Amino acid sequence: MTGVDNVRREQATRQTRRVRATRRRLLIAARELFAEKGIDLTTIDEITQRADVGKGTFYYHFSDKNEIIADLIRQVLEELTSLMEKRCTGADDLTSLLESIIQVHIDFFSTRWEEFVLYYQGRADLKLKEGYSGLELPFIEYLESIEALVDAVVKQRLDKPLLRRMGCAVAGFLSGYYSFAVIASEDDDVDANLQSLRGVLVSSMARFINGALRQEET
Repeated sequence: MTGVDNVRREQATRQTRRVRATRRRLLIAARELFAEKGIDLTTIDEITQRADVGKGTFYYHFSDKNEIIADLIRQVLEELTSLMEKRCTGADDLTSLLESIIQVHIDFFSTRWEEFVLYYQGRADLKLKEGYSGLELPFIEYLESIEALVDAVVKQRLDKPLLRRMGCAVAGFLSGYYSFAVIASEDDDVDANLQSLRGVLVSSMARFINGALRQEET
């Protein structure tokens, strides 16, 4: 390889690093603004101003706001799902499984409030008639992970619609109780508040799942 080739390769490497760094700045700016203002109220202009780049740079990396939202939520849910599968696989009863799932979410979001806002707003958006495109797949994969964990500990064969109801219920309980813990908190120790609600949360989720199982048997 000649000296010219080496120079070109180094230039290409530097360019790749600059491109990746700019994309990271845009993602960080968007994540911060979505947590501060909400997904709907945040504009592309505000994201580019926060990231200190031009609007054309935004469109070099993302086709629209939907794409950057979907990219951020995908990253959050992939990390959360990976941790949940690592920590919860092997649970041998429903109560211990639900305890582990709750603890994973507490540990994951304890220092990542901005990611929780994305998780919560993304879940809510899936219910809206006019929602953001691209959110469905990462949430479906996250729900499927919960469904597989529940399916592994219950003692009867469950059909797909029932498993989906259970997955949605667990995710709904978790996001709802975490939000309640934030509202009820008089200080910054949100996770301690959620820990105090753990028994209620576990019993609520277990009651729902066991009730669904009894209906399935009849």
